[in-house]
Amino acid sequence: MIVVGITGTSGVILGIRLVEELLRKGEAVAGVVSTRAWSVMVHELSFRSSGKEPLREFLMQRGRAGNLERFCEYDDKNLFAPMASGSSGFEAVVVMPCSMKTLSAIATGFSDTLITRACDVALKEKRRCLLVPRESPLSLIHLENLKRVAQAGAAIVPPVPAFYFHPKSINDVIDFVVGKVLSQLGREHELNPPWSSFE
Repeated sequence: MIVVGITGTSGVILGIRLVEELLRKGEAVAGVVSTRAWSVMVHELSFRSSGKEPLREFLMQRGRAGNLERFCEYDDKNLFAPMASGSSGFEAVVVMPCSMKTLSAIATGFSDTLITRACDVALKEKRRCLLVPRESPLSLIHLENLKRVAQAGAAIVPPVPAFYFHPKSINDVIDFVVGKVLSQLGREHELNPPWSSFE
């Protein structure tokens, strides 16, 4: 299982697209959305939930995830969820996008939410922990926190677009970043062409 945490900073569509692609490939996915991220989803994606599983509802509305049978959704306040324990055996956790508040909590071991606890578990158990930080410009505090989590074993994947493949839309840019994360997870994908195809 891959845990995907979506936190309250601009770019929540990045995490949603990652969930869609993982599910489309038959992966088991646990989705966790922070309280602040819901506000961002309302602002950036005009999404307002009407049910108990809002992320599932949104994925169903978009219709791009395929089969949702391998998808589980957890509240960020639920510290009794499986991924809050090292015994749960999840493969990796991705925080996409990762707010600077969440980054700070991970860097200092302040695991007061399910997302930050899942990252804490991944780092202590030597599992994959990928952070997609969304902030610009970066202060020295941000850089020091990025350094700390990298030294602890996390992979940092900034959502930096590439232009060599001539993106035609914002969706191309989003998929390029999602492809970078999938590559870090060791998953094959067709979201962006390899550099060798441009030779």
